[in-house]
Amino acid sequence: MSVSLEICIDSIHSAIEAQKGGAVRVELCDNLFEGGTTPSAGCIQLVRQNIDIDLNVIIRPRGGDFLYSSLEYEMMKQDIQLAKQLGVNGVVIGLLNSDGTIDRKRTAELIKLARPMTVTFHRAFDVAKDPFEAMEQLIDLGVDRILTSGQENTALEGIDLITDLVKKAGDRIIIMPGGEINVRNIKKIVNRTKAKECHLSAREPVASKMEFRRPYVSMGGTLSFPEYENRFTSSALVQAMNGAINK
Repeated sequence: MSVSLEICIDSIHSAIEAQKGGAVRVELCDNLFEGGTTPSAGCIQLVRQNIDIDLNVIIRPRGGDFLYSSLEYEMMKQDIQLAKQLGVNGVVIGLLNSDGTIDRKRTAELIKLARPMTVTFHRAFDVAKDPFEAMEQLIDLGVDRILTSGQENTALEGIDLITDLVKKAGDRIIIMPGGEINVRNIKKIVNRTKAKECHLSAREPVASKMEFRRPYVSMGGTLSFPEYENRFTSSALVQAMNGAINK
């Protein structure tokens, strides 16, 4: 069984590296430190111009929970329309009600607006109240895929639930594991869950080329990555992941 890799990225550089490494698709985000928010139109356009593989874009107006105000919901609709105009292949969404159930009304409206692009329901699924009820509702709504860590912090921790979801889903929807998947654990996750797609970032730190540095100043406060270090997807890591599961 061939397993497809979707690479989560936040830059043009990472998009190109993901394609070089053999990914079938990228999910473009901003603010990965917050779990991903909608990237800028300029970033979407330049990534689209520089890769030939499928480009999915997250539609998430902010970090935090997935209970959105009416204005935030309008932002999501506008961003979906813009993504379609920019040649995006799919959008990645996730909306919940305050009781932890899927916001079916708004999700249905966004799906209709997004077509013919594909629709992935992201890890909002992992904080839904009942994963099996949520999956059935998303199947009924026509969602193409669910990204999930099995309602745990990592896919490895949630491997049992992911396995059950894949089994119950059958061919009705794609269950795509994601959450701290790396070259050491990807084979175990794929072999156990029987998933046909995996979501990962395959990033590694790259030192800044800045010569002058002021190391005690941080742009993101105490909770931030080092200012003089970038994190980019590595084509070699993507190739290694592919090799681990598609020998």
